[in-house]
Amino acid sequence: MGRENQSHLSEFLLLGLPIRPEQQGVFSALFLGMYLTTVLGNLLILLLIRLDPHLHTPMYFFLSHLAFTDITFSSVTTPKMLMNMQTQSQSISYAGCISQVYFFLMLGCLDSFLLTSMAYDRYVAICHPLHYITIMSQSLCFLLVIVSWILSSASAILHTLLLACLSFCGDNLLPHFFCDLATLLKLSTSDTTVNELFILTVGVVVVTLPFACILVSYGCIGATILRVPSTKGLYKALSTCGSHLSVVALYYGTIIRLYFFPSSNYSNDKDVIVAILYTLITPMLNPFIYSLRNKDMKGALGNILSRGTFS
Repeated sequence: MGRENQSHLSEFLLLGLPIRPEQQGVFSALFLGMYLTTVLGNLLILLLIRLDPHLHTPMYFFLSHLAFTDITFSSVTTPKMLMNMQTQSQSISYAGCISQVYFFLMLGCLDSFLLTSMAYDRYVAICHPLHYITIMSQSLCFLLVIVSWILSSASAILHTLLLACLSFCGDNLLPHFFCDLATLLKLSTSDTTVNELFILTVGVVVVTLPFACILVSYGCIGATILRVPSTKGLYKALSTCGSHLSVVALYYGTIIRLYFFPSSNYSNDKDVIVAILYTLITPMLNPFIYSLRNKDMKGALGNILSRGTFS
């Protein structure tokens, strides 16, 4: 129930997914399986990269950070959603909601910057192969990751501070399965003009510019690939870049659909369903995309399994 005539809300009620009560158990089991697949699959990627010296390259360095980010990103929203579905308790404290917004935004931004770094790595590897080792030095890789963390944290902190300045004195019903920033702004009784302008500004830096850099990188890669005379080299380049492009399309496609073309209806269920794509499904698919389509990862897994068998 909504709470009115209060100076400030102490908690919010998450209405969750648009699922019938009799279907809660089935979907809860499905989402639990997807979450466990996300965690175990990305942990496997981290383990393989850590144990196999052949995977100690810039591309897998970025991939290890992406795998870690995907685990934590999915863990920000999914466990709470599953708990609410099982216990039928929809409440989340104000502090918990603000914390969830911070970590969700920070990890989402970090994902975007890491995908951009991976696209740049592939651009250098394919378009400038003779200078790859020189350009993609260890110091540059560390710098790209550190800058990604700093920019993501700064963006999320500013968003969170601006959100904390708003008043929530009326209805406390959130038509979502987590504390989504856009949904919270609609619920606030304060003027949200500054917040919306900041979202637009940061969106350009965090989403539009990285996405443009990725498109330019793969455009140059595509032009270079078309000039490759070797069929084997062409296939290898397409196979490597294809997996990256799959992740990019899933990630940016859902974000652009949700935040650049939002539903006009405040409680439209489509936005909630689309949110599932990038909070749960995309992190789950990443291990399959990068492992099943990647000979290096499959070779590393085979080596570790054979080592374990012989030992």
